[in-house]
Amino acid sequence: MAYEITKDCTSCGACEDSCPVEAICEDTDKYVIDADKCTDCGACADACPVGAIVEG
Repeated sequence: MAYEITKDCTSCGACEDSCPVEAICEDTDKYVIDADKCTDCGACADACPVGAIVEG
């Protein structure tokens, strides 16, 4: 099950830089994770300074 970025995202970009499969990109108001690319490694959740990434 892919990770999801919640509304608590501050658009800092730490998650995008940490994703080894480039499944994260910036959207209009926050970053989003492409569920088809996500490998559930959890690197993004570990990198998020505000805890805005959760298992979907």
